[in-house]
Amino acid sequence: MLNMLSIPPAMLIANIFVLLIAFTGHEFAHAWTADYFGDDTPRLNGRLTLNPLAHLDVMGSLLLIIAGFGWAKPVPINPNTLRRHSDSALMWVSFAGPLSNLIMAVVAAIPLRFGLFQAENIASGQLLPTVGQILTQFVLINIVLALFNLIPIPPLDGDQIAEFFFPPSWTDWMDRYIRPYGPMALMVLVFVLPFFKINLLSWIIWMPAYKLFQLLIF
Repeated sequence: MLNMLSIPPAMLIANIFVLLIAFTGHEFAHAWTADYFGDDTPRLNGRLTLNPLAHLDVMGSLLLIIAGFGWAKPVPINPNTLRRHSDSALMWVSFAGPLSNLIMAVVAAIPLRFGLFQAENIASGQLLPTVGQILTQFVLINIVLALFNLIPIPPLDGDQIAEFFFPPSWTDWMDRYIRPYGPMALMVLVFVLPFFKINLLSWIIWMPAYKLFQLLIF
């Protein structure tokens, strides 16, 4: 998976294009929403920008380019300064990231849906991607990023989104028994279980992603 020489050059180009826009849009959405609700932490840390260099993580970017899966640098947020609609502000800040990916997927799907460009996979050995192939990759990866981040496991966005809908009595239980082990659980889900041929991500991410992808472009 990590052998870049085995990846079609066209796939690398397409994934870099997706990386620059999808991750930047996702993190900017977090930063803008936090700023809207009164938290200037993202602004003070230089994250209220569409400059990709402010958001990209080296390892996460590399994995997305070569494997179609990765992450960006989390936007720092101070929940205590979210003044407007404080009861739901943190939920909206968290939801803004996945929502931005869904919006980008819908917008990119429009020219494919109306036949302006053809949705197609990138062929092995292909040097340059077509516009249709870039759009196809862009739509699919944005859907995957949105669905993945909605998983209610910390540090993913879905954790704070789910907490808003849980009874208040659950917060202490989650802080004590769930959140400390969230990153470990995520690593098991993404890397360990697939090693043992148990691919839960196929059920909770890839299958819904392809259904939504087909709904958008066909």
